[in-house]
Amino acid sequence: MNRGNEPRKTGLPRLEFSRGEKFGKHIASSAANTDGTTKHSSQRNIMKIITSLIAFILAVVCLSASGALAAERPNILWFVVDDMSANFSCYGEQTIQTPHVDQLAKEGLRFTRAYATSPVCSTFRSALITGMYQTTIGSHHHRSGRGEHRITLPDGVRPVPSLFKEAGYYTCIGSGLEELDYRSQPVTSRTRNRLGKTDYNFNWDASIYDSHDWSGREEQQPFFMQVQLHGGKLRGASETQYESFDKQVESVFGNITDPQSVTLPPYYPRDPVLLKDWSTYLDSVRITDHHVGQVMKRLKEEKILENTLIVFFTDHGISHARGKQFLYDEGTHIPLVIRGPGIQSNATRTDLVEHIDIAALSLAAAGIEIPPAMQGQEILASDFQPKQSIYAARDRCGEAADRIRSVRTDRYLYIKNFYPERPHMMPSNYKDSKLIIKRMRDLHQRDALGALTTELLFSATRPAEELYLYGQDRWQTENLASNPDYQQELLKHRQELDKWIEETGDPGPESQAVYDLETQDQINSTRSKVSREIYRKNAELYKRWVSEGK
Repeated sequence: MNRGNEPRKTGLPRLEFSRGEKFGKHIASSAANTDGTTKHSSQRNIMKIITSLIAFILAVVCLSASGALAAERPNILWFVVDDMSANFSCYGEQTIQTPHVDQLAKEGLRFTRAYATSPVCSTFRSALITGMYQTTIGSHHHRSGRGEHRITLPDGVRPVPSLFKEAGYYTCIGSGLEELDYRSQPVTSRTRNRLGKTDYNFNWDASIYDSHDWSGREEQQPFFMQVQLHGGKLRGASETQYESFDKQVESVFGNITDPQSVTLPPYYPRDPVLLKDWSTYLDSVRITDHHVGQVMKRLKEEKILENTLIVFFTDHGISHARGKQFLYDEGTHIPLVIRGPGIQSNATRTDLVEHIDIAALSLAAAGIEIPPAMQGQEILASDFQPKQSIYAARDRCGEAADRIRSVRTDRYLYIKNFYPERPHMMPSNYKDSKLIIKRMRDLHQRDALGALTTELLFSATRPAEELYLYGQDRWQTENLASNPDYQQELLKHRQELDKWIEETGDPGPESQAVYDLETQDQINSTRSKVSREIYRKNAELYKRWVSEGK
């Protein structure tokens, strides 16, 4: 079995003697037989010597070449961070400092316009690990295909770890540190050997991963590692969880971020609850950065840093009212930093890229053929042509049934809401459990929110189409879809999105029968009795909306 850095087979005949040993004996034997032999025999011996010499030289050349090829096979390490926007100082965040991710950017390549094709965990990961749009592979509904309703990948689509493993790589997924888990907390007997977050919406074989850590690999075997970090989820969603996380932050840094120092998007009120939540979120960015630094230190100590391609990114934006689960920048814009062999240092790219491209570029870096069906592109290739448009999709999240699609070009973001009669802040057991959402609903009921917040978050309906101008409307608050001056761009982007939906085989909404199966599976797996009841009540509401054509 070919294991990573072992010499590749060259197709040339294998020599049956070691370097110099048997070959030297062969020369001595030939020389000893020259006395008393015929001229023909001498010529034959000379020819044997020449043939053996040529074979020996070829063997040395081939061994050197195959060894060089093995040495060129880099380790591939992904940092995959939950629920976090590009709030790193190398991306312009000023309230906190993130020295370790900044160092990655200084020593590597930073993408300023990288976007997730999905703004929620499971659909993002289903797309990431296959290099495919989640809609194309039928994995576009959050937390689906895990119960009675099963989802199988289409022919020609395979999880990336299986391709790495087939090529001799050691495949692993965990925290990247033996002493800390994915939450950057000390490991326990329960978490010590646990695999990192997978969360795929299709049938998959756990054997695609060898372990939770690369330490178990064979000597010189390259590895493909996913360092899965809790990221923005570290902050929690309640006062008690904030307080608990504050203690962790203070133990590492000696301080926590001052809530009054943060800057909120213009549609979130500067309310004490929201300010505290955002400052705690920024502290989760600091803890994430610290964890990255510890993994980098380990790579350096093990003397494998310079032969490791590092790809740092998050799975989508911050979990908030207009972030996670939605297709605005707050939900889909992600950091993407690459460092490693052949990567130019302190470089920046401003072209549009999608997170599914990470699969393709990683395979290419390892010398593994990119499957013909893969939709992600090798964005580091010398002949890569920048994309003219990129896409994203949001579908059912838990019981919250929705369908939103977007296309982004160099200057515009176009969003299509397929269910405009449903409100933006539609009922969601997941989001409504968060203190910040409870607080905003309370402020809305008391008519204590500003006009912008009320319009964007609490209107009874949504526009069917949205069009935003890049560079002049950072937070996507000015919808140009009804502006007469932008009707040509609106039509152009509408047609482009329709084309993508058709060409990529977007299946759209699931049937009512499948919705019932999926929501029941999630109700059954919910521990809290109160949450189960809320989930059930919300699911009934969505079913009623469907019957009303809403």
